[in-house]
Amino acid sequence: MNASSTTTAANATLRGGFLAAIFLMATSAIGPGFITQTATFTAKLGAAFAFAILASILIDFVVQLNIWRITALTRKNASETANAAIPGAGYLLAILVMVGGLAFNVGNIAGAGLGMNAMFGLDPKIGGAISALLAIGVFLSKRAGLLLDRSLIGLGLLMIAMTLIVAVTSNPPVGEALRQSILPDVIDFPTITTIVGGTVGGYITYSGAHRLLDKGLVGEENLAAVTRASLTGIAVTGVMRFVLFLAILGVVTSGVTLDLSSQAANPAAQAFAYALGDWGMRIFGIVLWAAAITSVIGAAYTSVSFLVAFMEMTERSRNIATVAFIAVSLAIFVAIGTAPAALLVFVGGFNGLILPIGLSIFTYVGFVRSDLMGGHHYNRPLLILSAIVCALTWYMGFKSFGAIFAFLGL
Repeated sequence: MNASSTTTAANATLRGGFLAAIFLMATSAIGPGFITQTATFTAKLGAAFAFAILASILIDFVVQLNIWRITALTRKNASETANAAIPGAGYLLAILVMVGGLAFNVGNIAGAGLGMNAMFGLDPKIGGAISALLAIGVFLSKRAGLLLDRSLIGLGLLMIAMTLIVAVTSNPPVGEALRQSILPDVIDFPTITTIVGGTVGGYITYSGAHRLLDKGLVGEENLAAVTRASLTGIAVTGVMRFVLFLAILGVVTSGVTLDLSSQAANPAAQAFAYALGDWGMRIFGIVLWAAAITSVIGAAYTSVSFLVAFMEMTERSRNIATVAFIAVSLAIFVAIGTAPAALLVFVGGFNGLILPIGLSIFTYVGFVRSDLMGGHHYNRPLLILSAIVCALTWYMGFKSFGAIFAFLGL
C-alpha cells in the first residue's frame, strides 16, 4: 500500500471514529425519554416550551464541549480523571452514572415497548423484551464494535427523517415558537432540568467522549476535531428537539388535547396519529423504537464503561457486563408497575440531578489540574462558561428535586 492510500485509509478511520462518537451521543440523547418529555411539556406549556428548549441547548453546548475536550486531553475515562483529580470522586461519579444509566435504560426499554405497541399492537412488556434481546445480540456479536457504530448511524438517520415528515405535515406556528424562545409566557425550572437531563445528563454526557477514547482519538493533536464533533452532536440533538417540538406544537395549536393523565397515556403517539392518521401511529412507532433501541445500546455501553473505576476490563469482559446490564434493566422494567410515559419523563429529570456533580469535577480539572491534561492550559472563557452552567444546574436541581420525583407519583 502506497503512502497516499495509507493516508486516505487513516483519514477515513478518523472520520468514522468521530462520526460514531457523534451518533452515539446524539442517539443516546434522542431517546424515548426525549420524545415523551417533548410531547408532555409541549402539551402543558404550548409555545412557551420553546424557551426551555433553547435554554437546554445552550446548557448542552457548554457541558458537552468541556467534558469531551477535557476527556480528550486527559486521555482517561471520566471516572479515572475524577479519581486522579479528587481521590474517591471517580467512584462516586461511576456509581451515580451507572445508577442513572440503569434508570434511563429501564425507561429506554419501556420506550421500545411503546414503539412496538404503536407499530404492531404488541403488549409493551413483550415489545420491550424483544428489543432488549436485540440489543444484547449486538454485544454478543464477534464484530460488536462495527455493528454498534453502523446500527447507531442508520437508525439515527431514520428517526430524524421520519420526524421531519410529521413536522412539515402538522403546520406549526413557527413565528410564535421563535418569539417565545426569547420571551416566554412562563419559565418552568423542573421542565428545563428534565430536558437537560434527557439530552446531556447522566451517562449521555460521557457517551461520545468514551467512544472517542476507545478509538484512540484523543490528545491535543485531535482537540480541534473533538471540538467539532462535540458541537455537531449537540447541534443534531438541538435541531431534532426543535423539529419534534414543532411537530407536536402544530397538533396542539390546532385544538387537539393530548391525554397526559391516564395510565395508558402516550402523548407523542397521539400527536403523530392526529397529524398523519393511522400512518402517523406507525411512523411514531418506528421513530420511538429506533430512538429506544439506540438509547438502550448507548446507555448500556456508556454505563459499563464506568466499571473501569473498580476493575480492569478487557473488551470481552465489557461486552459480557453490558449484556448483564441490559438484562437487569429488562428485569426491572418487567417487574415495575409505573406507567411507561411517566417513567420516561422521570428518568430525564433524575439524570439532570446527576449532571452538576460530574460537571463540577471536570470544571475543577480544567481550572487547576493542567497536570492531568499533559500541561495543557485550558481555554479560560470555556471554563468560565462551564462554571456558570455548573452553578445554574445545581440551582435548577435544588429547585426541581421534589417536582421530578412527583413524576412517578411518589
